[in-house]
Amino acid sequence: MICVVGWFLLLAICWPLALLVLVTFPAIWLLSLPFRLAFHVVEGILAFLRALFLLPARILGHGRTAKAA
Repeated sequence: MICVVGWFLLLAICWPLALLVLVTFPAIWLLSLPFRLAFHVVEGILAFLRALFLLPARILGHGRTAKAA
C-alpha cells in the first residue's frame, strides 16, 4: 500500500521518473527471480544439514525433560 502511495507521490513530483519506474519494475523483478530461487535452495540445504547434524541428539533424546513418576 505504501509503495502505491509512494509511486503516486513520485508521479506528482516527477512524472518521467515515475513512468520509468513503472516500466522497469517488471524487468527488475524478473532478473531477481533466480536469486530468490537460489536463496530458497540454499536455505533448504542448510536446514537439511542442520537436521542431519542434530539427528543423533534427537535419537538419544537430548533436551527432553524427564517425566516425574
